[in-house]
Amino acid sequence: MATPHEIDTTPPAIHPTRRGVLRAGLGGAVGLGGAGALLPALARAGGAPPVVGANTGRPNLQMQAVLDQLAALHPLPIPTLTPEQARQQSNTTDALQGVQAARGLAPAVEPVGRVDHIRVPGPGGLILARVYTPGGTGPFPVTVYFHGGGWVIANLDTYDPSCRALCNAAGCIVVSVAYRQAPEHRFPAAPEDAYAALRWVQTNATTIGGDPRRVAIAGESAGGNLAAVACLIARDRGTPQPVYQLLVYPITNYDFNTPSYLEQAMATPLDRPTMMWFFTYYLRTPADRANPYVSPLRAASLRGLAPATVITDQFDPLRSEGEAYAARLRASGVAVTATRYNGVTHEFFTMSAVVDEARQAVAEAAAGLRSAFK
Repeated sequence: MATPHEIDTTPPAIHPTRRGVLRAGLGGAVGLGGAGALLPALARAGGAPPVVGANTGRPNLQMQAVLDQLAALHPLPIPTLTPEQARQQSNTTDALQGVQAARGLAPAVEPVGRVDHIRVPGPGGLILARVYTPGGTGPFPVTVYFHGGGWVIANLDTYDPSCRALCNAAGCIVVSVAYRQAPEHRFPAAPEDAYAALRWVQTNATTIGGDPRRVAIAGESAGGNLAAVACLIARDRGTPQPVYQLLVYPITNYDFNTPSYLEQAMATPLDRPTMMWFFTYYLRTPADRANPYVSPLRAASLRGLAPATVITDQFDPLRSEGEAYAARLRASGVAVTATRYNGVTHEFFTMSAVVDEARQAVAEAAAGLRSAFK
């Protein structure tokens, strides 16, 4: 296992121009899977998505309160830590809870109808999953959800607020999957677990009170990557697509030179060095960087995938690639709703208890899911 001092932080030898989010965001795909040839078509397809909120040049007051609370917990820079150490230190969920406690907000945990735990079969053994069920009478539609954390850190608890919010807002069961993490289990363990969980729910949803005809997929950050990749794997292996894919600030490409990576290189809570650290522990060899199951933006084709909602945010190195993926989905004939939320940072989606934009984003996500579940 590499130590933090052995990490290769050399960016790929691709330097896209900064003439626009769409063009530069796809720079890493030039010459890989034919994606570069799509640039003119994607430019005509719409460029940057609709924007919610004003661009004030800094996080808004609600977002800053969470960032201040995170700073008060004094987390160490992730690239200076081992994966085991990084998993133990404070994170944005701890900061969110601190803000809630300081404001006397109750309940600190959004209630749902019930929470259970199950294990589903996967290629490496049984996979733990947490099942959130809304109040009322089923069968309910189901969303298979994957948490973030760069495929290395975080867990079901870290993203518990997102799952509870989606369960209530979309009126669906949320199955949050504890996929195998790197470096103990490097690529392709996580996407294979993601696909296995999707297939299990599609064929066994009735056992958890769900409707197997109404199964969607969702994820944040690295989890958004896994949701997107699970759709690609399903298409490539000839199994059914989910009815919808919700991708929240997804990782879609191994490329550290996009406009948002350059603009937000030292953003909080996610920065460029941390993303390099994640990839170092996730990938087996440099050849994995171009694999479409790592970098779905580099897939030869995105046709035949589920309709999508793609949510990005202003202060986030992943913004450009998320928006580029939405544009390429649309150019491939996939129905897409894409929105950028200004004034907020990576991880904002989990913060609907204290950040207005998070509530708006959850409502947008839920609207897309509800429409697909009809």
